[in-house]
Amino acid sequence: MTSDSFNASVHLVDRRLEAGRGDHIALTGPAGTLSYVQLAAHVSDLATGLRVLGVRPEERVLLVMSDRPETVITILAVMRIGAVAVPVSTMYNATELAALVRDSRARVVVCTPDFDTIVRETLRTAPEVAVLVVADEPAPGRLLAGPPGRPAADVSGRRGAEPGAPIPGDAGEADTPVCRWADVLETGRAAQPRAFDTWRDSPALWLYTSGTTGAPKAAMHRHGSIQDVYETYGRQVLGIRPDDRCFSVARLFFAYGIGNSMFFPLAAGATAILDPARPTPAGVVNRVMEERPTLFFAGPTFFAALLASDAPAHAFESVRLAVSAGEALPAEIYRRFTDRFGVDIIDGLGSTEALHIFISNQPGRVRPGSSGTVVPGYEAKLLDDSGAPVSDGEPGHLYVRGDSVATGYWCRTATTRQVFQGEWLRTGDTYVRGEDGFYQCLGRSNDMIKAGGIWVSPMEVEARLLQHESVGECAVVAHIDAEGLEKPVACVVPAPGRTVDPVELVGFCRDGLASFKRPREVLVLDELPKTATGKIQRVVVRQIAADLLGKSATA
Repeated sequence: MTSDSFNASVHLVDRRLEAGRGDHIALTGPAGTLSYVQLAAHVSDLATGLRVLGVRPEERVLLVMSDRPETVITILAVMRIGAVAVPVSTMYNATELAALVRDSRARVVVCTPDFDTIVRETLRTAPEVAVLVVADEPAPGRLLAGPPGRPAADVSGRRGAEPGAPIPGDAGEADTPVCRWADVLETGRAAQPRAFDTWRDSPALWLYTSGTTGAPKAAMHRHGSIQDVYETYGRQVLGIRPDDRCFSVARLFFAYGIGNSMFFPLAAGATAILDPARPTPAGVVNRVMEERPTLFFAGPTFFAALLASDAPAHAFESVRLAVSAGEALPAEIYRRFTDRFGVDIIDGLGSTEALHIFISNQPGRVRPGSSGTVVPGYEAKLLDDSGAPVSDGEPGHLYVRGDSVATGYWCRTATTRQVFQGEWLRTGDTYVRGEDGFYQCLGRSNDMIKAGGIWVSPMEVEARLLQHESVGECAVVAHIDAEGLEKPVACVVPAPGRTVDPVELVGFCRDGLASFKRPREVLVLDELPKTATGKIQRVVVRQIAADLLGKSATA
């Protein structure tokens, strides 16, 4: 490699060995435990095995994998050989997965056993896939195989096995060859490792996002961006240390999750706790009490679910700091959680396009109900509809710039030009900035409500509703009334053991807000529709409100 070379996989793993911390635990959890020296050996072996399998530099490798050591190893191995890791949501059905396979032009797909069936169904309509690699269900201690004192993976560029050598396998759906992840690993172990010479601007990672513009699209990230998010948010805001243990409810296929469970802990030489099980309040509480993380990551919806659970007050006693992202954390949920569990939460704003969080509260400097201040290394600005800057205290469309911002969307020229405007990323959020530099979210730009000719932030009304003891969750949306006017409507899920009185809630909002902001109707629901990331699906909520009120939903 040259002096200009930079590979995120080498940066995240090999430096720990060079620092003499190879015996420190890198990954742990119910699916297996690996030290840094073991992780480095497996990454080197799998990388070489993927080259033997025929994976080429800058080629996409699509992953449908639960959170387990094999997933981290695979992402690192793909990046190590200059290919592009594409972890995708494990919540997609076969039709949705097939669309992503075709869009990414992936020839190699890797899955864990829990998604073997749906991936094989996907291959029936994705004949361009050349091989499916299935991770075995590991026996206890399986991942610990291999000499514990094995040296760091060789990245010196030695000549290795030429790609294309056969690896044992069988035939999958539509005659797609299928091979075992363990066999790819073993093939690489028997060959000579060979690293591809990447640099900071080389493509490393694609993350699919729907955002506000419809169908999923791949945000393309560079090797250097992975270091950037650690140096900005991970080091300067989170303050992650080598003795930290990180546990994230957000999965590895999310930008938020891959930072929490991979980029930050590995860059700092800390430990990531991985759990392949679907997150539930009871399951997460058990994992926290058993594994005792010091850093805990979730979203507002999950924090609310934890509050609605019977989790004991001491459940989070090992956690020194909790982090919330994905959507704005209501001040009332912050207060309830910190009062009950004694753990501070720093809420922040990030996006798939920026790879992680760029506006955040900071430890010891939290303003409940705000997203905090701009993370060092980023810049933000608020513009009105004409593109002119707005004054402090005035709402505007949020733009951000920083080195971690994606290079664009794969094969989405029009959308790329709309969202990536020069050095600036248009986030699609409406914010207001205070004179002290704190940013407050008013909602997605297309979620704002104009009631009586005055703009209303749904989040402001929701924050008031959540202060009422009868409200567990809520979403405020726009609805067109019989006169064709736009009015706020609240859809409310009762708190456990409580009953909602709609008239009382309207009065409660009137008492705490300007009268025009009050919801004109309160609809009681059993649950709110949510996306795979746990965000409220406001488009669906608007349609539910329209159906219940007998009118058409607003666009």
